[in-house]
Amino acid sequence: MTRKSAAMGLLLALCGLLAMPVQAEQQKELINTLALQAPDIDRTVLGKAVGAMQCAVRHGADPSARLAVIDFSLPSSEPRLWVFDIKEKSLLLHELVAHGQNTGNNYAEHFSNILGSYQSSIGLFRTQESYVGRHGYSLRMDGLEPGINDLARERAIVIHAADYVDPAWVERQGRIGRSQGCPAVRPEVADLVVDSLKDGQYMFAYYPDQQWLDESLYLNCDGPENSERLAMLQLPR
Repeated sequence: MTRKSAAMGLLLALCGLLAMPVQAEQQKELINTLALQAPDIDRTVLGKAVGAMQCAVRHGADPSARLAVIDFSLPSSEPRLWVFDIKEKSLLLHELVAHGQNTGNNYAEHFSNILGSYQSSIGLFRTQESYVGRHGYSLRMDGLEPGINDLARERAIVIHAADYVDPAWVERQGRIGRSQGCPAVRPEVADLVVDSLKDGQYMFAYYPDQQWLDESLYLNCDGPENSERLAMLQLPR
């Protein structure tokens, strides 16, 4: 390494350190503003979602205009999907969302990254293209967390409409219906959800799985080993 390149590396590292307090303050301000727009959301969950999104951006992914948050610690009988407009710092949607049939009954308990498991996945996702398929207007996405959700596209984990995502199901059986692992939504709002989230937005699915909380690259962004691993990932832009 030449003296010039070493000095440049030191300067970049110093700039990163100097920027961290500003980034932390901006992140805190964003979380506080969004929490005011969505008083029902768990602020800790929202904080992890915003932190994971900003971690991806700091490591080369493009910023997004929207952020979806799913809190799988809540029962399916309650609205647990929030869609935020990051630029306007506003709440667009607060909706019911299904989990996989092998993830649990009313409460989600089991998650997977395995094909054919019919379980939901947790972690940070990047939404991609919309399309019309067997469930109508739908949205593909890529999981960003190796070993946690990175087989989402291969598993056909998509956002789509489903008749079983219906408050009437809650009245009859205490929960909404379940998917094959997809975060399915009410048909009445499906088009709006897809249009709000297509083309490179972020979705964060939360569950208090301690191993994931301890090991997720995006939830432990500032660790030196995680920074190196994130730098090596080819993040969808």
